[in-house]
Amino acid sequence: MATNQGLKIAVIGGGSSYTPELVEGFILHYKELPVRELWLVDIEPGLRKLNIVGNLAKRMVEKSGLPIEVHLTTDRRKAIEGADFVSTQMRVGMLDARARDESIPLKYGVIGQETTGPGGMMKALRTIPVILDVCRDIEELAPNAWLLNFTNPAGMVTEAVLKYSKVKSIGLCNAPIGLIKQVSAKYNVAADRVYAEFVGLNHLHWITRIDVEGEDKLDDMLTDGYSAKNVPAREWNPEFIQSLRAVPSYYLKYFYMTDAMLEEQMESFKQGINRAEVVKRVEEELFELYANLELSEKPKQLEQRGGAFYSEAAVNLMRSLHNGSNDIQTLNVANRGILNFLPDDASIEVNCVVTKNGPLPLPLTKIPPMAKGLIHAVKTYEQLAIDAAVTGDRALALQAMVHHPLVPSVDVAVRMLDEMLEANKEFLPNFFTK
Repeated sequence: MATNQGLKIAVIGGGSSYTPELVEGFILHYKELPVRELWLVDIEPGLRKLNIVGNLAKRMVEKSGLPIEVHLTTDRRKAIEGADFVSTQMRVGMLDARARDESIPLKYGVIGQETTGPGGMMKALRTIPVILDVCRDIEELAPNAWLLNFTNPAGMVTEAVLKYSKVKSIGLCNAPIGLIKQVSAKYNVAADRVYAEFVGLNHLHWITRIDVEGEDKLDDMLTDGYSAKNVPAREWNPEFIQSLRAVPSYYLKYFYMTDAMLEEQMESFKQGINRAEVVKRVEEELFELYANLELSEKPKQLEQRGGAFYSEAAVNLMRSLHNGSNDIQTLNVANRGILNFLPDDASIEVNCVVTKNGPLPLPLTKIPPMAKGLIHAVKTYEQLAIDAAVTGDRALALQAMVHHPLVPSVDVAVRMLDEMLEANKEFLPNFFTK
């Protein structure tokens, strides 16, 4: 727990390629976030990466001259004990599981994506029980700690924690901070001069207003849009965007441009290419760089990873919680009436004032009426999938699969679910030990 000597932070999935960005943030913001101990935790199969990235972290800290102790461990409980913040950036099943999540749905003519659709559902089924296991350790060993989750699907994982544990938890994503950076660069202003209102769920949000130094710039951004390296950059139909009067998340392309996105995925699939393979190659290159004993800073190439700014968002949130900054950040939190057509315990992605006691979601000024149906449908799927992950109930899993808007029929859902559960058998004990 926090003392005069500083904070203890545990990172679950510390062998991630994102970790150097996190460490850079701790170094840059040490005055506002005085980290005393940084514990990087991973599992045995991730030990090689943990050692490589952990030793780079130690070199970065040594170069900074700051009194931060970096610990590398596979003992999660030791890392969590007495922590002030626990950050999760894990991938249950690693990139091989992601490759299956992306490829199996394509055999059934369905979008194959890491966090959206059937692939996202499998990731949730694998991940939620593990995160809840981490939560049990936090409840016992660090009951006052904040759990900051940016393990995908972040909204579903956050909702599971809020619903099935007593841990103080907040979910976050790199997409909102990426949009703010894009706007601040476009208008050459500081990020705190930009206000963007986000409405919806994680990876399913709409931006309904963009103010730059008090001026409405939504029309400009309707033309520009925003994108990321992990989602193909297809152009939106201009007439559609103008009539929508909101900037859609790039993940909404899977819902609004399903045929075109599926065709692009199928073409890549035929050529033996999927996003997981691309990420594997990028990660191999990054870890080669990280292993260089001369390297003592975050390499520029990390920005090619597709999740740039995740760690910056996490450090920003820790700083604000620690200092009670009362600044505005876009986070995944319990609904509590903000979207009046969703349950109170639903996780939503909206702007919040970050106080020392946690985030307070802000009322929304504009909710696109045409977005409500899709938000409600996806939330119905998410809540069914979360309960299926916790219980191992195949009937719930089937209902979740059938009711996802990207799944075309019951027949496809039944066959696809059978194959995907079987492919993930070693990571789904809830479904296979009855």
